[in-house]
Amino acid sequence: MPSAGADSPALQADIAVVGAGAAGLYTALSAAREGGRVVLISAAPLAQTASYWAQGGLAAALAADDSPELHLRDTERAGRGAVRRAAAEVLVREAPECVAELQALGVRFDADRFGRLALGLEGGHSVRRVVHAGGSATGRRMLRQLSALVAQEPRIAVLENARARALWRDAAEPRCRGLRCEDGRTIAARAVVLASGGAAALWARTTNPPGSQGVGLMLAHALGARLADLELLQFHPTAVIGVRGREGFLVTEAIRGEGATLHDAMGERFVDELAPRDEVSRAIQARLAETGMQSVGLDMRAIDPALFPNVVGALREAGLDPTRELVPVAPAAHYMMGGIVTDLQARSSVAGLYAVGEASCTGLHGANRLASNSLSECFVFARRAAAAALAEPAPPPPRADELAALAQRAGVPEASAATRAALWRDAGIERSPTGLARLAADAHPLARLIARCALAREESRGAHRRADHPDTDPALDRRHVVVDAAERLAWETWE
Repeated sequence: MPSAGADSPALQADIAVVGAGAAGLYTALSAAREGGRVVLISAAPLAQTASYWAQGGLAAALAADDSPELHLRDTERAGRGAVRRAAAEVLVREAPECVAELQALGVRFDADRFGRLALGLEGGHSVRRVVHAGGSATGRRMLRQLSALVAQEPRIAVLENARARALWRDAAEPRCRGLRCEDGRTIAARAVVLASGGAAALWARTTNPPGSQGVGLMLAHALGARLADLELLQFHPTAVIGVRGREGFLVTEAIRGEGATLHDAMGERFVDELAPRDEVSRAIQARLAETGMQSVGLDMRAIDPALFPNVVGALREAGLDPTRELVPVAPAAHYMMGGIVTDLQARSSVAGLYAVGEASCTGLHGANRLASNSLSECFVFARRAAAAALAEPAPPPPRADELAALAQRAGVPEASAATRAALWRDAGIERSPTGLARLAADAHPLARLIARCALAREESRGAHRRADHPDTDPALDRRHVVVDAAERLAWETWE
């Protein structure tokens, strides 16, 4: 498919995919495998997206002592009564198939000397079920392989260093027909799949790259799509702090799974290191508040550095040797459980618009994502999105007046430093009605919606902790705060 300049006619495709992380790449490959023509829009060069930095692996029931039922139980327990069971059942049933498909595509997962997959243990999992590639370099290894396959696939046109500016809605019916990029290029398609990642970079202290500011969520909402669970933002407990050049660098949970421990200023262990992330993050935050310290220490001196070469290498480059000294860590904003409301085929509430990966909200993660379910989610729901999107009706050629109107649409605003500081202060690990009310008046539209959703959830559940409502309200089990196109909030029960 040829490239196009800003003044060229609209590119034609079966599917336009926004985002070239794990979810976007796999959606594109899955669609191309079924004969679909795909335009893939990547804000960065291929293999340099946020998924590149993913240190976790894929959670899948592959061991003899494991089962989809056990994986489901762990997912629901970690999700603190807010998991949509139907979505979790899809994940635990199809994740093993995706691991096999990735192997067939050339992704080499870590294995023992007999060729059996080396399964890791992470927080919230009752058995070893996490597959990695190159230890903590899973994202890097997978994206390199999938990006190479995408680049070689003639049915996929890649627009690198391109950003989606606005989604195009058919004038005759409420259906997404394509999108316009910031450089003026327009893509007409049967469907648009948003695989644009989450919004954790809206918080001042984060493990995410700067671009993860919920762009896809705002594009979808501007088109009329519903959002949900925006108040449910997971904080990763072990992000490096106070080390120049590595601020917010995530130290994978798998290191704790291999025996690394957490210690306070007195050298004492104070938490079960393999508890779910919300519990560990709160314990660290409480200890920091008690002691007035900036960090706790992660002791990984007994861990074989060869198991996690990129973590050890990155820390050594910053002047810290984790084989000899404790790593200073503290929680940081990491993963948004909420996003664009989708069904189990990744369809949003707007016809022709799909969302996969962290941009989506199926209810799978509930109020606290189980470690390494997110990469599995990318692949499981990307396959489903590709199949459903290819069944959408072909779009009519865009009219000149539609293209002119699309060109006038405003782009997505970038969060200011003040907004990011406000989110960390007012929508951090512990929240108050005063702080959330202040945040609800922020200049950034998504920050305001996050605050309003957090105000509506008058309880503490998973990653959402209200100082004025410290207990979980059983009446809100499986209840989700949904935001419609008019920014009205409503509660829904997802079974």
